[in-house]
Amino acid sequence: MDLPSLSGPFMGIADYPAFCAAIVLFLALPGPGTFALLTSTAKGGFRAGAAATFGIIAGDQVLLWLAVAGVAALMAAYPAVFDAVRWAGAAYLAWIGLKLLTAKEGESASPVRIEPHHYFRQALLITLLNPKAIVFYMAFFPLFIDPAQHRGLPTFGAMALTIAIITAVYCLLLCAFAQAVAEQVRAHRRVARWLERLAGVFLIGFGWRLLKD
Repeated sequence: MDLPSLSGPFMGIADYPAFCAAIVLFLALPGPGTFALLTSTAKGGFRAGAAATFGIIAGDQVLLWLAVAGVAALMAAYPAVFDAVRWAGAAYLAWIGLKLLTAKEGESASPVRIEPHHYFRQALLITLLNPKAIVFYMAFFPLFIDPAQHRGLPTFGAMALTIAIITAVYCLLLCAFAQAVAEQVRAHRRVARWLERLAGVFLIGFGWRLLKD
């Protein structure tokens, strides 16, 4: 019996490895969710970072199922709505980038306000309002649905589970890394400041790219 091609459809998902790679790339691009994770881990340790991780996963699931429910199709039918989301998202990312670039010495450069003991809820809300996540689920997520082998809810369920697993692994590894280097970063504030500025440049660049695509 012939096995299905690795790059072919899987559970109605077109090019499953490319779908997984797109999720990893989406996670690797710095955004509000990244800062929510890092800030939570810095304030409450790995357990706080894990709580924020599950908040991000919950937010992703809400956006995914909203796209399934027809919001993505609505944006496709009304390009002006999608363009408005892109412009708002680009402006938001640029604002965060500028905040990181212009923060003064000794001032917290994190654009995300995280309060102790509410890591899950705050990460969930940040994800729901994250323009990077909204654009991904409303514009790119539907491209990986194979119309010829689409299985309905099983396909969406497989996509949701894949996104949740990859997000959990990536974010928990990021939290573990953040906790491991937290002391060194605090001891070398100049290095930390340059890393924040670099993140700011990446965010402004991604916002610009969002408008060009």
